[in-house]
Amino acid sequence: MTGRILVVGDVITDILAVPEGPVARGTDTPATIRQMPGGSGANQAVWLAAMGVDAHFAARVGASDLVRLGRHFEGQGVAAHLAGDEANPTGSLICLVDTDGERSFLTDRGANAHLGETDLPFELLEGMDRLHISGYALFEAKPRAAVMALAARAKARDIPVSIDPASTGFLAAAGPGNFPGWAQDAEIIFPNADEAQLLTGQTDPDRQIAALLDIFPRVVLKRGGEGAIYAARGMDTIALPAEAVKIVDTTGAGDAFLAGFLAADLRRETPAGAMAAAIAAGARAVSRLGAQPLAL
Repeated sequence: MTGRILVVGDVITDILAVPEGPVARGTDTPATIRQMPGGSGANQAVWLAAMGVDAHFAARVGASDLVRLGRHFEGQGVAAHLAGDEANPTGSLICLVDTDGERSFLTDRGANAHLGETDLPFELLEGMDRLHISGYALFEAKPRAAVMALAARAKARDIPVSIDPASTGFLAAAGPGNFPGWAQDAEIIFPNADEAQLLTGQTDPDRQIAALLDIFPRVVLKRGGEGAIYAARGMDTIALPAEAVKIVDTTGAGDAFLAGFLAADLRRETPAGAMAAAIAAGARAVSRLGAQPLAL
C-alpha cells in the first residue's frame, strides 16, 4: 500500500450497449449489452485500489444492495463505507457506446442524490492522506452540503482535497459559475477539455489553465486523444501526449487517469511521472469494455 485515500462519490449500475452499427429507429439493432459496476466515485476507488492505494469509498446505495455491493468492493480491495437507502434504489444508467468509442448516458442517480451528513461522518477522515471528491456529489443540495462540510474538515486537518467536475451535462444545468465555490477547499482539479471550457468560458487550453489556476493551486487538464496538461502555480506546465491504443470504450477513462495520477502523486513521484502513470491508466481503460479494471 502506498497511502490511504478516501473517495466520496456515486455508485451506479452501468448497462452498456454497443450497437453493431447505426441504431435503426423503430426496430431492432444488433448490439453487445453488458451490465457492469460503475459510478465515477466507485470507479476511481477501484482503480486506486488496483494501483496499490489503500482506497476507502463512501457512498449511498439502495438498502437491498448493501450486502452485494459491499462484497463487490471488498473483492476489488476497496474498504467501502456504504449507507443504505430504504426509499431509493442504487443509481443506474444506460451507456450507449458509439462505433468510435464515445459514449452517451441516460442516468438515474437514485440513492446517490440523497447522500447526507450522517453518511459522511468526520471520523472517515482518520488516517487519510487525501480526500477525493467526485463532482457528481455536488450537483444536489443535500449531498453538496454534506460533501462540502467533509472537505472543509479535511482542509482544517491539513488533508489535501482533490476534485473532478464529473459531467458537462450536470455542470451546465447546475451553473458552472457555482462550481468553484462548491470546490473551494480543493488543491487540485481534474477537468476535461469540455468541463474546463464550461468553467472558464475559454476554448484555448492555456487560457483555461490560467483561469483555473486563479482558483485552484494545481490543475490537470484531460484532453482525451490530445493527451493531458499539468500546471501548478509558479511552475512550468507539463504536457504529455496520449498513448496510441485502439479505443473500445471510453467509459471510466477519466476515472482511471485520475487514479493513476493520485496514486503516483501519493508515492511522491514527480508531476511528469504522475502524468505518465495517469495516461497509461487511461489508455488501459479505453482498450476494454467497462469502467472498472476488474469489473465482474
